[in-house]
Amino acid sequence: MASATPPAIDRFLARFAQSLADASFVRLLLSHPTPEASPLTRVEARLIQLRDQATLSLTLREARRDTTRNLSLPEAGPGLSGELGSRFQSAFLQTTRKDWQLALPPDRPSRLVAHTPKSVTPPVRSHDQVRNGPFDPTAQDWLQALRLVDSHGKPFPSRADKYRQILRYAEILGHLLRDAAFPEGAPLRVADMGCGRGYLTFAAWQLLSRQTGHMSDVTGIEARQELAHEAQAIAGKLGLAGLRFLSGPIAEFNPGTLDVLIALHACNTATDDAIRRGIELGARLILVAPCCHQELRPQLGKPPLFAPLLAHGILAERFSEWLTDGLRALCLEAEGYRTKLIEFVASEHTPKNLLLAAIRSDDNPALNRRNEARNEIDRLKEYFGLQRLALDPPQRDATRREVTSNDFQP
Repeated sequence: MASATPPAIDRFLARFAQSLADASFVRLLLSHPTPEASPLTRVEARLIQLRDQATLSLTLREARRDTTRNLSLPEAGPGLSGELGSRFQSAFLQTTRKDWQLALPPDRPSRLVAHTPKSVTPPVRSHDQVRNGPFDPTAQDWLQALRLVDSHGKPFPSRADKYRQILRYAEILGHLLRDAAFPEGAPLRVADMGCGRGYLTFAAWQLLSRQTGHMSDVTGIEARQELAHEAQAIAGKLGLAGLRFLSGPIAEFNPGTLDVLIALHACNTATDDAIRRGIELGARLILVAPCCHQELRPQLGKPPLFAPLLAHGILAERFSEWLTDGLRALCLEAEGYRTKLIEFVASEHTPKNLLLAAIRSDDNPALNRRNEARNEIDRLKEYFGLQRLALDPPQRDATRREVTSNDFQP
Protein backbone atom coordinates (compact mmCIF):
# COMPACT_ATOMS: atom_id res chain seq x y z
CA MET A 1 0.00 0.00 0.00
CA ALA A 2 1.42 3.39 -0.97
CA SER A 3 2.42 5.73 1.88
CA ALA A 4 0.32 8.83 2.50
CA THR A 5 1.40 12.11 0.95
CA PRO A 6 2.98 14.44 3.55
CA PRO A 7 0.54 17.21 4.55
CA ALA A 8 3.01 19.91 3.43
CA ILE A 9 2.94 18.54 -0.13
CA ASP A 10 -0.88 18.44 -0.13
CA ARG A 11 -1.00 22.08 1.00
CA PHE A 12 1.59 23.09 -1.60
CA LEU A 13 -0.36 21.34 -4.38
CA ALA A 14 -3.53 23.11 -3.23
CA ARG A 15 -1.77 26.50 -3.43
CA PHE A 16 -0.46 25.59 -6.88
CA ALA A 17 -3.93 24.60 -8.14
CA GLN A 18 -5.45 27.78 -6.69
CA SER A 19 -2.84 29.97 -8.41
CA LEU A 20 -3.70 28.42 -11.78
CA ALA A 21 -7.43 28.82 -11.13
CA ASP A 22 -7.32 32.48 -10.08
CA ALA A 23 -4.53 33.55 -12.52
CA SER A 24 -2.16 34.53 -9.69
CA PHE A 25 0.56 32.07 -10.81
CA VAL A 26 3.94 33.67 -11.57
CA ARG A 27 6.60 30.94 -11.55
CA LEU A 28 7.39 27.47 -10.21
CA LEU A 29 10.83 26.06 -9.43
CA LEU A 30 11.81 22.51 -8.42
CA SER A 31 15.33 22.11 -7.02
CA HIS A 32 17.55 19.91 -4.82
CA PRO A 33 17.14 16.78 -6.98
CA THR A 34 17.36 13.26 -5.59
CA PRO A 35 19.41 10.58 -7.41
CA GLU A 36 16.20 9.46 -9.12
CA ALA A 37 16.00 12.84 -10.91
CA SER A 38 19.38 12.45 -12.63
CA PRO A 39 20.49 13.99 -14.96
CA LEU A 40 18.08 16.85 -14.11
CA THR A 41 19.41 19.58 -11.82
CA ARG A 42 16.22 21.68 -11.61
CA VAL A 43 12.89 22.33 -13.33
CA GLU A 44 11.44 25.79 -14.00
CA ALA A 45 7.83 26.36 -15.05
CA ARG A 46 5.92 29.34 -16.42
CA LEU A 47 2.36 29.75 -17.67
CA ILE A 48 1.92 30.56 -21.37
CA GLN A 49 -0.84 30.82 -23.95
CA LEU A 50 -0.23 28.16 -26.60
CA ARG A 51 -2.77 27.99 -29.42
CA ASP A 52 -5.20 30.00 -27.27
CA GLN A 53 -4.93 27.46 -24.45
CA ALA A 54 -3.27 28.00 -21.05
CA THR A 55 -0.26 25.70 -20.86
CA LEU A 56 2.46 25.08 -18.29
CA SER A 57 5.83 25.35 -20.05
CA LEU A 58 8.62 23.43 -18.27
CA THR A 59 12.35 24.03 -18.77
CA LEU A 60 14.23 20.87 -17.72
CA ARG A 61 17.79 21.82 -16.82
CA GLU A 62 20.72 19.41 -16.96
CA ALA A 63 24.43 20.03 -16.46
CA ARG A 64 25.12 20.50 -20.17
CA ARG A 65 21.76 21.10 -21.85
CA ASP A 66 18.21 22.36 -21.35
CA THR A 67 15.02 20.91 -22.83
CA THR A 68 11.43 22.16 -22.88
CA ARG A 69 8.20 20.28 -22.23
CA ASN A 70 4.62 21.61 -22.23
CA LEU A 71 1.80 20.33 -20.01
CA SER A 72 -1.90 21.07 -20.20
CA LEU A 73 -3.33 22.43 -16.94
CA PRO A 74 -5.19 19.16 -16.12
CA GLU A 75 -1.82 17.36 -16.38
CA ALA A 76 0.07 19.92 -14.29
CA GLY A 77 -1.15 18.93 -10.82
CA PRO A 78 -0.56 15.16 -11.14
CA GLY A 79 2.76 15.82 -12.85
CA LEU A 80 3.94 18.06 -10.01
CA SER A 81 2.72 15.59 -7.37
CA GLY A 82 4.86 12.86 -8.91
CA GLU A 83 8.00 15.00 -8.77
CA LEU A 84 7.80 16.25 -5.17
CA GLY A 85 9.68 14.19 -2.63
CA SER A 86 10.56 11.35 -4.97
CA ARG A 87 12.68 13.40 -7.40
CA PHE A 88 13.00 16.91 -5.93
CA GLN A 89 13.36 17.90 -2.29
CA SER A 90 12.54 21.59 -2.67
CA ALA A 91 9.91 23.60 -4.53
CA PHE A 92 9.24 27.33 -4.77
CA LEU A 93 5.87 28.63 -5.96
CA GLN A 94 5.73 32.33 -6.79
CA THR A 95 2.28 33.94 -6.99
CA THR A 96 1.01 37.51 -6.95
CA ARG A 97 -0.50 36.95 -3.48
CA LYS A 98 2.15 34.97 -1.62
CA ASP A 99 5.28 32.99 -2.38
CA TRP A 100 5.45 29.45 -1.01
CA GLN A 101 8.64 27.52 -0.18
CA LEU A 102 8.30 23.74 0.23
CA ALA A 103 11.17 21.87 1.90
CA LEU A 104 11.24 18.05 1.85
CA PRO A 105 14.47 17.05 3.63
CA PRO A 106 14.90 13.26 3.83
CA ASP A 107 15.89 13.32 7.51
CA ARG A 108 13.49 15.94 8.89
CA PRO A 109 9.75 16.72 8.71
CA SER A 110 8.58 18.49 5.57
CA ARG A 111 7.51 22.12 5.90
CA LEU A 112 5.73 24.80 3.89
CA VAL A 113 6.68 28.44 4.50
CA ALA A 114 4.88 31.53 3.16
CA HIS A 115 6.76 34.65 2.04
CA THR A 116 5.76 38.13 0.93
CA PRO A 117 5.28 38.00 -2.87
CA LYS A 118 8.18 39.24 -5.00
CA SER A 119 5.78 40.16 -7.80
CA VAL A 120 2.24 41.50 -7.43
CA THR A 121 1.44 41.41 -11.14
CA PRO A 122 1.41 38.26 -13.28
CA PRO A 123 3.93 38.08 -16.14
CA VAL A 124 2.98 38.26 -19.79
CA ARG A 125 1.55 34.91 -20.86
CA SER A 126 2.52 35.06 -24.53
CA HIS A 127 4.60 32.11 -25.73
CA ASP A 128 7.30 34.32 -27.30
CA GLN A 129 8.61 36.69 -24.63
CA VAL A 130 11.97 37.43 -26.26
CA ARG A 131 10.93 40.95 -27.24
CA ASN A 132 10.29 41.84 -23.61
CA GLY A 133 13.75 40.68 -22.60
CA PRO A 134 14.91 39.77 -19.10
CA PHE A 135 14.68 43.33 -17.70
CA ASP A 136 11.71 44.90 -15.98
CA PRO A 137 10.78 48.57 -16.63
CA THR A 138 13.15 49.81 -13.91
CA ALA A 139 16.09 49.20 -16.29
CA GLN A 140 15.11 52.10 -18.53
CA ASP A 141 17.12 54.70 -16.61
CA TRP A 142 20.55 53.19 -17.26
CA LEU A 143 19.62 51.84 -20.70
CA GLN A 144 18.77 55.41 -21.74
CA ALA A 145 21.82 56.91 -20.00
CA LEU A 146 24.07 54.49 -21.92
CA ARG A 147 22.34 55.57 -25.17
CA LEU A 148 21.08 52.06 -25.89
CA VAL A 149 17.36 52.90 -26.04
CA ASP A 150 15.29 56.02 -26.64
CA SER A 151 12.79 57.62 -24.25
CA HIS A 152 10.17 55.06 -25.31
CA GLY A 153 12.46 52.10 -24.56
CA LYS A 154 13.07 51.34 -28.23
CA PRO A 155 16.68 50.40 -29.14
CA PHE A 156 18.51 52.86 -31.37
CA PRO A 157 19.14 51.20 -34.78
CA SER A 158 22.89 51.77 -34.52
CA ARG A 159 22.95 50.01 -31.12
CA ALA A 160 20.67 47.11 -32.01
CA ASP A 161 23.43 44.47 -32.05
CA LYS A 162 24.87 45.68 -28.75
CA TYR A 163 21.41 45.76 -27.19
CA ARG A 164 20.75 42.21 -28.43
CA GLN A 165 24.00 41.02 -26.85
CA ILE A 166 23.09 42.60 -23.52
CA LEU A 167 19.66 40.95 -23.49
CA ARG A 168 21.13 37.55 -24.34
CA TYR A 169 23.83 37.97 -21.68
CA ALA A 170 21.25 38.95 -19.05
CA GLU A 171 19.08 35.98 -19.95
CA ILE A 172 22.00 33.57 -19.55
CA LEU A 173 23.23 35.24 -16.37
CA GLY A 174 19.77 35.01 -14.84
CA HIS A 175 19.68 31.25 -15.45
CA LEU A 176 23.21 30.76 -14.11
CA LEU A 177 22.51 32.75 -10.94
CA ARG A 178 19.62 30.39 -10.22
CA ASP A 179 21.75 27.34 -11.07
CA ALA A 180 24.43 28.54 -8.64
CA ALA A 181 21.78 28.38 -5.87
CA PHE A 182 22.88 31.44 -3.94
CA PRO A 183 20.89 31.88 -0.71
CA GLU A 184 17.69 33.79 -1.42
CA GLY A 185 18.14 37.53 -0.94
CA ALA A 186 21.77 37.22 0.22
CA PRO A 187 24.03 40.14 -0.78
CA LEU A 188 26.53 39.08 -3.46
CA ARG A 189 29.92 40.51 -4.35
CA VAL A 190 30.37 40.67 -8.13
CA ALA A 191 33.30 41.81 -10.30
CA ASP A 192 33.16 42.46 -14.05
CA MET A 193 36.78 42.27 -15.22
CA GLY A 194 37.68 44.33 -18.29
CA CYS A 195 34.20 45.87 -18.29
CA GLY A 196 34.80 48.49 -21.01
CA ARG A 197 31.94 51.00 -20.95
CA GLY A 198 30.11 48.89 -18.38
CA TYR A 199 27.06 47.78 -20.36
CA LEU A 200 27.12 44.29 -18.90
CA THR A 201 28.09 45.53 -15.44
CA PHE A 202 24.92 47.64 -15.34
CA ALA A 203 22.93 44.62 -16.53
CA ALA A 204 24.34 42.38 -13.77
CA TRP A 205 23.54 45.02 -11.16
CA GLN A 206 19.99 45.35 -12.53
CA LEU A 207 19.30 41.61 -12.27
CA LEU A 208 20.76 41.26 -8.80
CA SER A 209 19.85 44.44 -6.96
CA ARG A 210 16.55 45.39 -8.57
CA GLN A 211 15.03 42.15 -9.79
CA THR A 212 16.17 39.43 -7.37
CA GLY A 213 16.57 41.47 -4.19
CA HIS A 214 20.21 40.57 -3.52
CA MET A 215 21.30 44.24 -3.02
CA SER A 216 24.74 43.32 -4.28
CA ASP A 217 28.12 45.02 -4.47
CA VAL A 218 28.90 45.06 -8.21
CA THR A 219 32.27 46.41 -9.37
CA GLY A 220 33.40 46.99 -12.94
CA ILE A 221 37.20 46.84 -13.44
CA GLU A 222 38.61 48.56 -16.54
CA ALA A 223 42.24 49.37 -17.39
CA ARG A 224 41.24 52.45 -19.45
CA GLN A 225 40.68 55.09 -16.82
CA GLU A 226 38.51 57.34 -19.00
CA LEU A 227 35.96 54.54 -19.55
CA ALA A 228 35.82 53.70 -15.84
CA HIS A 229 35.28 57.40 -15.01
CA GLU A 230 32.51 57.71 -17.59
CA ALA A 231 30.63 54.65 -16.29
CA GLN A 232 31.08 55.74 -12.67
CA ALA A 233 29.66 59.17 -13.49
CA ILE A 234 26.51 57.58 -14.94
CA ALA A 235 26.07 55.23 -11.96
CA GLY A 236 26.55 58.15 -9.56
CA LYS A 237 24.14 60.44 -11.40
CA LEU A 238 21.43 57.77 -11.36
CA GLY A 239 22.06 56.95 -7.71
CA LEU A 240 22.63 53.22 -8.32
CA ALA A 241 23.67 52.07 -4.86
CA GLY A 242 26.10 49.16 -4.83
CA LEU A 243 27.43 49.77 -8.35
CA ARG A 244 30.90 51.23 -8.90
CA PHE A 245 33.66 51.31 -11.50
CA LEU A 246 37.41 51.23 -10.85
CA SER A 247 40.46 51.53 -13.09
CA GLY A 248 43.28 49.03 -12.59
CA PRO A 249 44.79 45.68 -13.64
CA ILE A 250 42.64 42.55 -13.46
CA ALA A 251 45.29 40.31 -11.93
CA GLU A 252 45.78 42.61 -8.94
CA PHE A 253 42.18 43.39 -7.99
CA ASN A 254 41.48 41.95 -4.54
CA PRO A 255 38.13 42.65 -2.87
CA GLY A 256 38.84 39.93 -0.29
CA THR A 257 36.15 37.49 -1.41
CA LEU A 258 34.01 37.22 -4.51
CA ASP A 259 30.77 35.43 -5.37
CA VAL A 260 30.53 36.10 -9.12
CA LEU A 261 33.26 36.96 -11.63
CA ILE A 262 32.43 38.13 -15.16
CA ALA A 263 34.89 38.81 -17.98
CA LEU A 264 33.39 39.21 -21.43
CA HIS A 265 35.66 39.74 -24.43
CA ALA A 266 38.79 40.27 -22.33
CA CYS A 267 41.60 39.98 -24.89
CA ASN A 268 44.02 37.07 -25.11
CA THR A 269 45.34 35.98 -21.69
CA ALA A 270 43.34 38.69 -19.89
CA THR A 271 40.59 36.06 -19.92
CA ASP A 272 42.95 33.69 -18.11
CA ASP A 273 43.90 36.43 -15.64
CA ALA A 274 40.21 36.87 -14.87
CA ILE A 275 39.61 33.13 -14.48
CA ARG A 276 42.64 32.78 -12.21
CA ARG A 277 41.50 35.76 -10.09
CA GLY A 278 38.02 34.28 -9.78
CA ILE A 279 39.44 30.96 -8.60
CA GLU A 280 41.79 32.67 -6.13
CA LEU A 281 38.96 34.76 -4.67
CA GLY A 282 36.63 31.76 -4.35
CA ALA A 283 33.98 32.89 -6.84
CA ARG A 284 31.08 30.46 -6.97
CA LEU A 285 30.12 31.56 -10.50
CA ILE A 286 32.63 32.45 -13.23
CA LEU A 287 31.36 33.66 -16.60
CA VAL A 288 33.77 34.55 -19.42
CA ALA A 289 33.49 35.18 -23.16
CA PRO A 290 37.04 34.65 -24.51
CA CYS A 291 38.49 36.92 -27.18
CA CYS A 292 41.68 37.31 -29.25
CA HIS A 293 43.21 33.85 -28.71
CA GLN A 294 46.95 34.28 -29.26
CA GLU A 295 48.76 32.27 -26.58
CA LEU A 296 48.67 28.72 -28.01
CA ARG A 297 49.04 29.38 -31.74
CA PRO A 298 52.88 29.82 -31.67
CA GLN A 299 53.24 26.74 -29.43
CA LEU A 300 50.92 24.44 -31.35
CA GLY A 301 52.70 21.36 -32.64
CA LYS A 302 51.51 19.13 -35.47
CA PRO A 303 51.04 15.58 -34.22
CA PRO A 304 50.87 13.14 -37.16
CA LEU A 305 47.11 12.58 -36.96
CA PHE A 306 46.39 16.31 -37.18
CA ALA A 307 49.32 17.42 -39.35
CA PRO A 308 47.38 17.42 -42.68
CA LEU A 309 44.71 19.69 -41.15
CA LEU A 310 47.01 22.00 -39.22
CA ALA A 311 49.11 22.60 -42.33
CA HIS A 312 46.39 25.09 -43.30
CA GLY A 313 46.96 28.32 -41.38
CA ILE A 314 43.32 29.24 -40.97
CA LEU A 315 42.48 25.78 -39.60
CA ALA A 316 45.45 25.95 -37.22
CA GLU A 317 44.26 29.32 -36.00
CA ARG A 318 40.70 28.18 -35.41
CA PHE A 319 41.82 24.92 -33.83
CA SER A 320 44.02 26.92 -31.44
CA GLU A 321 40.94 28.86 -30.32
CA TRP A 322 38.97 25.67 -29.69
CA LEU A 323 41.88 24.07 -27.87
CA THR A 324 42.44 27.18 -25.74
CA ASP A 325 38.83 27.35 -24.59
CA GLY A 326 38.62 23.59 -24.07
CA LEU A 327 41.69 23.73 -21.85
CA ARG A 328 40.20 26.67 -19.94
CA ALA A 329 37.11 24.57 -19.20
CA LEU A 330 39.31 21.69 -18.06
CA CYS A 331 41.36 23.99 -15.82
CA LEU A 332 38.17 25.12 -14.12
CA GLU A 333 37.01 21.52 -13.70
CA ALA A 334 40.40 20.76 -12.13
CA GLU A 335 39.55 23.42 -9.53
CA GLY A 336 36.16 21.87 -8.67
CA TYR A 337 33.89 23.76 -11.08
CA ARG A 338 31.16 22.38 -13.31
CA THR A 339 31.46 23.96 -16.74
CA LYS A 340 29.24 24.75 -19.71
CA LEU A 341 30.16 26.19 -23.11
CA ILE A 342 27.28 28.23 -24.54
CA GLU A 343 26.72 30.20 -27.74
CA PHE A 344 26.55 33.80 -26.56
CA VAL A 345 24.93 35.40 -29.62
CA ALA A 346 24.59 34.32 -33.24
CA SER A 347 27.85 34.36 -35.20
CA GLU A 348 26.59 37.03 -37.62
CA HIS A 349 26.65 39.53 -34.73
CA THR A 350 30.15 38.65 -33.46
CA PRO A 351 32.56 35.80 -34.31
CA LYS A 352 33.64 35.71 -30.66
CA ASN A 353 30.38 34.23 -29.48
CA LEU A 354 31.43 31.49 -27.09
CA LEU A 355 30.51 31.83 -23.42
CA LEU A 356 32.26 29.71 -20.79
CA ALA A 357 30.25 29.32 -17.57
CA ALA A 358 31.57 27.61 -14.45
CA ILE A 359 29.85 26.96 -11.11
CA ARG A 360 31.92 25.77 -8.17
CA SER A 361 30.58 22.58 -6.64
CA ASP A 362 31.53 20.66 -3.51
CA ASP A 363 29.66 17.47 -4.38
CA ASN A 364 31.48 14.19 -4.91
CA PRO A 365 31.24 14.05 -8.74
CA ALA A 366 32.89 17.48 -9.04
CA LEU A 367 35.59 16.58 -6.51
CA ASN A 368 36.28 13.26 -8.21
CA ARG A 369 36.53 15.04 -11.55
CA ARG A 370 39.43 17.25 -10.43
CA ASN A 371 42.28 14.74 -10.80
CA GLU A 372 40.78 13.37 -14.00
CA ALA A 373 40.68 16.88 -15.51
CA ARG A 374 44.30 17.55 -14.51
CA ASN A 375 45.40 14.34 -16.24
CA GLU A 376 43.47 15.32 -19.38
CA ILE A 377 45.19 18.74 -19.40
CA ASP A 378 48.63 17.10 -19.15
CA ARG A 379 47.86 14.65 -21.95
CA LEU A 380 46.60 17.40 -24.28
CA LYS A 381 49.62 19.60 -23.57
CA GLU A 382 51.99 16.74 -24.30
CA TYR A 383 50.15 15.66 -27.46
CA PHE A 384 50.10 19.14 -28.99
CA GLY A 385 53.55 20.16 -27.75
CA LEU A 386 52.32 22.96 -25.47
CA GLN A 387 54.98 24.20 -23.07
CA ARG A 388 52.97 26.61 -20.96
CA LEU A 389 49.38 27.74 -20.36
CA ALA A 390 48.41 31.03 -18.77
CA LEU A 391 46.23 28.99 -16.38
CA ASP A 392 49.06 26.71 -15.27
CA PRO A 393 49.70 27.02 -11.52
CA PRO A 394 51.58 30.32 -11.10
CA GLN A 395 55.23 30.36 -10.14
CA ARG A 396 55.69 31.69 -6.63
CA ASP A 397 57.09 35.23 -6.61
CA ALA A 398 58.32 36.33 -3.19
CA THR A 399 58.57 39.95 -4.31
CA ARG A 400 54.94 40.31 -5.40
CA ARG A 401 52.89 42.58 -3.16
CA GLU A 402 49.23 41.82 -2.50
CA VAL A 403 47.18 44.65 -3.99
CA THR A 404 43.88 45.72 -2.45
CA SER A 405 40.97 47.65 -3.88
CA ASN A 406 42.41 50.80 -2.29
CA ASP A 407 45.16 50.75 -4.94
CA PHE A 408 42.60 51.15 -7.73
CA GLN A 409 41.53 54.48 -9.16
CA PRO A 410 37.78 55.21 -8.75
